[in-house]
Amino acid sequence: MSDSFASSFSPLVEHAIELASEWHNDCYRKSRWRDEPFEQPEPVRVPVIAHLSSVAMAVARAGWTSTVVAAAYLHDIIEDPNTHGERMTSDELRELVGDDVTRLVVDVTEPKLDDTGNKLPWRIRKEAYVEHLTEAPDEALAISLADKHHNVWTMNQTLEQGIDIFTSAPGRTALSAGPEQQCWFLHSVLTEAAARANEQLVPLREGLYTEYRRLAHLTDTDAPAV
Repeated sequence: MSDSFASSFSPLVEHAIELASEWHNDCYRKSRWRDEPFEQPEPVRVPVIAHLSSVAMAVARAGWTSTVVAAAYLHDIIEDPNTHGERMTSDELRELVGDDVTRLVVDVTEPKLDDTGNKLPWRIRKEAYVEHLTEAPDEALAISLADKHHNVWTMNQTLEQGIDIFTSAPGRTALSAGPEQQCWFLHSVLTEAAARANEQLVPLREGLYTEYRRLAHLTDTDAPAV
């Protein structure tokens, strides 16, 4: 693929990093699995930008373009509100980063709300996401694979520490679905990836498959091969 992301400076990616950091400022992951690295008055929490950076770095290492890397940094900006409860629209994002990045972000954005503004059930959201992914370009699928890989890797790391990620506790929010549903969703994404011929998807697909099988093992859940 031409214009692959390299070590040289990219103004587009720099802009995406700034926007992601600004939008998700004071937003945190559901839990953490490492020991706290330092003492502070409140428990240490993992900023969302850590997840976004991990996803973008995976996409970059797989050789995708600066446009795809920028979209990876921004993949949650439409889906998730900021700390003030505000939501970014696709039109607003397009004004900031242009059509190409915005199209990819839209392709990996899960529908969270129904027409009346109420949150959709987890299964409905995931089914809609998978259905849309079947029509999305390889670039969007690359972001999706990297995103799900990092999510499930974090889940597995947490489970291996003996932490029940499916139950809420002080400083931790439970996942919205149990291991069977999580494995169903990951299998659906992997099935779509397996149908694509693009070799740049292979390392991302294999990484997710490894963690999918690991999750199944840790939770004693059936995980069909892909």
